Amino acid sequence: MADMDRSKKLKRLVSVQRHMEKIIENDLAIIVRQRDEVAAAMDLTASVMTSLDPIHRGLSRHYLGRFSRLSAEERQLAASRKAQETRLARERSKGDRLEERRKEAAEQEQRAREDEAVYNLLEMTITLKDASFQQG
Repeated sequence: MADMDRSKKLKRLVSVQRHMEKIIENDLAIIVRQRDEVAAAMDLTASVMTSLDPIHRGLSRHYLGRFSRLSAEERQLAASRKAQETRLARERSKGDRLEERRKEAAEQEQRAREDEAVYNLLEMTITLKDASFQQG
């Protein structure tokens, strides 16, 4: 009977695993969006730094510091993205393995039910033959 519930338990585990994958995908999407925003800010800062406008020349040291901070943030986001992609791949493969085990367990449970049905049929046949021999 405990084996009969194995596929159900594995199904729940697969469901949890797929949910974890979705969470990681969402985190990855946030990181990509943040990286795009940082890249846009870097482009804007670079264009202001190279501007010939006298107002921007006086603030060049500020722009250089901002560009440096944005570069560091971009590197950090790139590392985070790589880590999340690796984690996502690992979680997906784990989910795929669980799904495979769930299918195998379901097949085993189906075979056990079919075997039990055959045994019941044989038992009924033998019981009916014994009953007919005793009557006749």
